[in-house]
This record gives sequence, C-alpha cells and structure tokens, in this order.
Amino acid sequence: MPKATEFEDLSIFQMARDLCKEVYAITKEGEFHKDSRFVQQIRAAAGSVMDNIAEGFERDGNKEIINFLYIAKGSCGEVHSQIIRAYDVGFIDKETATRLYNDCMGLSKAIAIFIKSIKSSDYRGSKHLEP
Repeated sequence: MPKATEFEDLSIFQMARDLCKEVYAITKEGEFHKDSRFVQQIRAAAGSVMDNIAEGFERDGNKEIINFLYIAKGSCGEVHSQIIRAYDVGFIDKETATRLYNDCMGLSKAIAIFIKSIKSSDYRGSKHLEP
C-alpha cells in the first residue's frame, strides 16, 4: 500500500468529502433548506468529519491522528443520527436516507480500520524522527 503524502490521498478523506457534498446537496432542497438551524448543524457535522481527518494527518504524529480520527468518527455518527432525523421529519425520502446511512456506516468502519492500522504500526509519525 503506498504511503499517503497528503491528507487528500486518504480514502477516508475522499469518502468524507463525498458525504459532505451529499449533505450540502440535500440541505439545499425542499423543506430541508428552510430549517436553517438543522442545516447548519448537519453541515457542520459533515464538515467536521473531513476537517478532523485533515487536521489529524497534518499533526505528524500517531497519537494526534488517532485522537482526531476518533473525533471524525464521532462526527460521522452525528451525521448518521441527523440523517435519521431528517428522514423522520420528512426532509428526505427513504432512498436518500438509506444511501446516506450506508455512506455513514461505510465511512465509520473505514475510519475504525484506519485507526486500528495506525495503532498496530511501529511508525510514530514524522515529528518523532531524528533530525
């Protein structure tokens, strides 16, 4: 597996970016866009997933990236819950809710796998390398 040199290279970042774009798209439609507080909340949570992946990656240390990945995973759970709420109140249809639910579950699992791989690695991060 090639080493990622930028956070954009990470498949979990790409998945989070796609989820964020989907969230922005659904919150522009129908009744959803009229609930500005809910729109802000779900957009912030979706953005938090990708932002925390990026921030953790840029910290250059395993402990830091793991911490930020757990935050990203938590934000993914928040989006998941908000998708359920959006469906329950009629802002999105079942097909959209199911697709986004599956996206959230897949991303959450991918983040967990990445965390596990980092924990099992001997590499501690570039900031721990000798000059």
